[in-house]
Amino acid sequence: MGFSTTAIHAGQPPHPSTGAIMTPVFLTSTYVQQELGVNKGYEYSRVSNPTRTALEQNIAALEGGSEGMAFGSGMAAIDAVFRLLKPGDRAVVSRNVYGGTYRIGRAVLEEYGVHFDFVDTTDLRAIEKAIQPATRMLFVETPTNPTMEISDLAACAELARRRGLLAVADNTFATPYLQQPLKSGFGIVLHSLTKYMNGHSDMLGGLVVTSDAAVAERLRFLQKATGGILSPFDAWLCLRGTKTLAVRMKQHCENALRVARWLAERPEVRAIHYPGLPSHPQHALAAKQMCGYGGMIAFDLGSLHAAASFLKHLRLCALAESLGGVETIITHPATMTHSSIPAAERQASGITDGLVRISVGLEDAEDIIADMDSALAMRGS
Repeated sequence: MGFSTTAIHAGQPPHPSTGAIMTPVFLTSTYVQQELGVNKGYEYSRVSNPTRTALEQNIAALEGGSEGMAFGSGMAAIDAVFRLLKPGDRAVVSRNVYGGTYRIGRAVLEEYGVHFDFVDTTDLRAIEKAIQPATRMLFVETPTNPTMEISDLAACAELARRRGLLAVADNTFATPYLQQPLKSGFGIVLHSLTKYMNGHSDMLGGLVVTSDAAVAERLRFLQKATGGILSPFDAWLCLRGTKTLAVRMKQHCENALRVARWLAERPEVRAIHYPGLPSHPQHALAAKQMCGYGGMIAFDLGSLHAAASFLKHLRLCALAESLGGVETIITHPATMTHSSIPAAERQASGITDGLVRISVGLEDAEDIIADMDSALAMRGS
């Protein structure tokens, strides 16, 4: 089946007793047992729930994997993946990952003896140099948040295979519509469902996909043991979202390319990060391994003052955390999404005080550009 057909139907057959075309929301905490040791596949909703199962199967199919595990947030999903490591283990991680990924590594898990090395994963030599005898995982985010660095999925997967590492890809920015890391050789792919997979800014969730039965068994145990699972209603909301993922991503990509080209011509913009522009250092790689360039752009206005003034004068575009919704959302990474990263490390990886990140929505591109044009003209007033 094609991508859109899979998105609409995978994991969601008509309900067997009613014929309902939409998956029901199973708002139940427990399930009646037929007798000791005999049930209809469900025992307790922390362990599994039919609505959640439908979502897990749906996104696993979209990513080309066999097993999906849904969690209460993207960070809960990342936490579960990092719990595959043991005290003394190390992970090599993309330097531009979401600030929450950095925070859980440095401020939480390192206290329990798991160590993280943040490197430029666009550079295979940097990855090789960072690998130590205790390294067990390569965690790649591509495109990165927020500077849109692109790592070579196939090359990273091959390096991880050769060095005996579990390769993990955060596919939140791209979604399986634009790339499928498992097909490039990765062992795990994960998402913040809150973003493009849901697409409507009305739920929180995370999901991990794998085709490794042992990894899946461990992650399902962690779901059960730690309880950070996705609610049935949030699973239903995300199922509604994945049905339109293909058409939404097409429009996100189209709008973002128009906005990026416009920004590239603005004298106020000191630098722009969008893989769809030929000026992007990994433009050719993005064209090769992705089916589009996504809806995320970052651009530098030169200073905190310039960025703050621009953000203050926006009217249509929303100044808010998060991304991937139908509405255009603009964020200041240094003080919002990446504030937990020390300033020196932010600067070294390109997250300057003047950097602004935009999640280009589905409004008419002309209206998005007009709002940004007005805000740029009002800077300093």
